[in-house]
Amino acid sequence: MSAFQVTLPSGAEWTPTFVQELNEDKCIGCGRCFKVCPRGVLELVGLTEDGERIHVDMDDDEDEEYEKKVMTIAHQELCIGCTACAKICPKKCYTHAAAEV
Repeated sequence: MSAFQVTLPSGAEWTPTFVQELNEDKCIGCGRCFKVCPRGVLELVGLTEDGERIHVDMDDDEDEEYEKKVMTIAHQELCIGCTACAKICPKKCYTHAAAEV
């Protein structure tokens, strides 16, 4: 098997790397990656003290039912391999890899 590659208009080959993992222990829930992802791959959730995941309303941050916020990979299948999430992440939480074909 080989890595999935794209031929750019310039003729150069590009190997996109797709999001594989997000280290929730390092994540500070800042939401920067969520804002730059063009495909809806990510979702911000709250973690209760029991470790339960609950929905977080990005527009209404007054809900304190959770201990901390973390980003999750909600729709990995929508990732296009742009790595914008990893480039903007201040804590370097993301792992990307090429797709095998």
